[in-house]
Amino acid sequence: MISELTLMLEAAGRWFLHLHRLCACASQGSQSTAGADRRELCLKTYQTLKRPARRERLGRALTGLLAAFSMLASISVPAQQKPARPGDLTNLSLDELMDVEITSVSKKEERLFQSAAAAYVIGQEEIRRSGMSSVPDLLRLVPGLEVAQIDGSKWAVSARGFNGRVANKLLVLIDGRSVYSQETSGVYWEVQDLLLEDIERIEVIRGPGGTLWGANAVNGVINIITKASHETQGALITMGTGTRERGFGSLRYGSKLGDKGYYRVYGKYFTQDGLSDANGEDARDGQQALRGGGRLDLQLTRRDSLMLEGDFYGSKIRENPNAITLAAPFTPPGNLPGSYSGGNLLGRWTREFSKQSSMELQLYYDRFNRDIFEIGGRIDTFDVGLQHRLAIGKRQDVVWGLGSRVTRHESISSSAHPAQFNPPVESNVQLNIFAQDEITLLRDGLKLTIGTKVERFTELGEPSTFHAEPSVRVSWTPERRQTIWAAVSHAVKTPARSDTDIRGAVAAFPGPGGTPNIIAFFGNQNFRSETVLAYEVGYRAQPHARLLLDVAGFYNFYDHLQSFEPGAPFFEGDPAPGHVIIPAIFSNLMRGTTYGVETSVNLNVNTRLRLAGSYSFLRISLNKYAESLDNTTSKVVEGSSPQHQFQLHSYFRLSGKFELDAALYAVSGLVYQGAPNYARLDLRLGWHPSENVEISAGGQNLLDGRHAEFGSGEAAVRASEVRRSAYAKVTFRF
Repeated sequence: MISELTLMLEAAGRWFLHLHRLCACASQGSQSTAGADRRELCLKTYQTLKRPARRERLGRALTGLLAAFSMLASISVPAQQKPARPGDLTNLSLDELMDVEITSVSKKEERLFQSAAAAYVIGQEEIRRSGMSSVPDLLRLVPGLEVAQIDGSKWAVSARGFNGRVANKLLVLIDGRSVYSQETSGVYWEVQDLLLEDIERIEVIRGPGGTLWGANAVNGVINIITKASHETQGALITMGTGTRERGFGSLRYGSKLGDKGYYRVYGKYFTQDGLSDANGEDARDGQQALRGGGRLDLQLTRRDSLMLEGDFYGSKIRENPNAITLAAPFTPPGNLPGSYSGGNLLGRWTREFSKQSSMELQLYYDRFNRDIFEIGGRIDTFDVGLQHRLAIGKRQDVVWGLGSRVTRHESISSSAHPAQFNPPVESNVQLNIFAQDEITLLRDGLKLTIGTKVERFTELGEPSTFHAEPSVRVSWTPERRQTIWAAVSHAVKTPARSDTDIRGAVAAFPGPGGTPNIIAFFGNQNFRSETVLAYEVGYRAQPHARLLLDVAGFYNFYDHLQSFEPGAPFFEGDPAPGHVIIPAIFSNLMRGTTYGVETSVNLNVNTRLRLAGSYSFLRISLNKYAESLDNTTSKVVEGSSPQHQFQLHSYFRLSGKFELDAALYAVSGLVYQGAPNYARLDLRLGWHPSENVEISAGGQNLLDGRHAEFGSGEAAVRASEVRRSAYAKVTFRF
């Protein structure tokens, strides 16, 4: 054992030395007195790192790095830069919560309490004390947000209705980089995995955000914002195990880069068992994932700063598809492996002209690879955006900008596969320009915000389409402890490739003479953009020093919603011996309304106990056009979102070293999905034996052995049931 540990530490030491040399080269360059020698050393170091290493040796080196970091951190991080133990939610005054600043509503910093939108922020302390290990799980904390786990790796997340595996009316961003899929306009939540300790906050806007963020921000915007590199200095190591998440661990290291910047690098791995099937057996839908990346922040001049960040990921899953093959025996293919992989690179240059004026230029490239249902695919996205903010006098604050996005989607499948895209390769270009003006009407806090975004979409070889997404918002803060706001917004959801180019087989039954009849859905090249006209009102108040209230109501009108219209059956000979296709064609022959209310309360009982609760109500009413023959889609949409949601969180500091946290969730049933109402109880016990060590353990879904949160009808996979689970975790900070 001692010799094995020595070998690992030696290997780790060699790799650490090489990395340290490269970092020194980057920070000091060739301007030092020994420039020629340093260049030669850098070249040798690069060649050493470039040599192919056996997997076993690299594994030993990385394992050794975990041990080496714990010894080296004390000398690689100056004492004044050591990260302190995270703050305590029970010590936060409500005044501090009121002063939380957000950027997602106006693309500039403003107090959440005064914002004219239904906004909520998940801070780092809530993340740490939630006991959650994934981003979609964390979103359960948001009042009114619909979060349901479908199987061992897939989620349904939406706001204000229309939930599903590919919920397409919610725009999700990570540090300003859009992560919705061009295939579906939905989000592959299974690959949106981050080192949770690196998240500064998650800003969630319920309601349209198209004026600033563009198409697909129909019912809300989720903006995940990570910490700057100077906030993540030193080393962080987490590791743990549980009854479902069998093993997980992460490593992060951050340091200073010369006199002008900071950087961090990280790696993360986990392996999870599957959920349960309806009989309580293993559904065989678990996953394994590896992720890594880093961030660099440079202060180029007094006015100019540069941020670069990138990530890579790879995950392997197993799933139980519902879609059928177009060859005998015309049944779902059974339990299948699948994989996702990809990466991204983002850069942002910011220039401060003055306290009232700044400019920001952002570029990013994203590659996404998917291989599920035995269907391969790749999406490449390049995006560039310019934003300028300036104050005009003392009463106007203007934000405007323009941008472009180029997307290329490639799908690989055959005629026998459950789904195909035709054409298999397609590219499109999106151009946009936006402007928003915040006008102070009265000095006592009456503000009017007006703006619009205009977007042009072009598929190669097709005519362009234009969309305008205006909004008007007003907020009044008659005193520091009250805000009243209202908004009227128009937003659009533009067609995805699954709306125009897809075809998929969903069911089969024998026809005359034994010829198989296949029910299949087809995209429609004439599919239009779906639209919403949204009316919102809200009220925030601090009636007592220990009590904070937030209420938001909405009424939305939707038009040109997706419906499925029957087409004429036809015979198809490929694959042999042939079959009859009964098509259901995507159309825009449905409209409807939604309305509801979302409330949240924060109560500081005393210096040791804080309570946070919320309740939301949602009603969906859809109807088809007179010419539509679709009698089911409206019921599907209405029955896929919970009408009532309630949650209560308790954060209790037992002593200076112990904390006990509890969360209770109650969600009404999903009629169409066949998922009954359920209640969920989570508990967490945390212990801080020292300033830089945290040990926690907890249980989730403690009220029942298992329960379903979503059904199979909207997911294209057989849904599973979430089981009771327990976990233990240890975190080291150096």
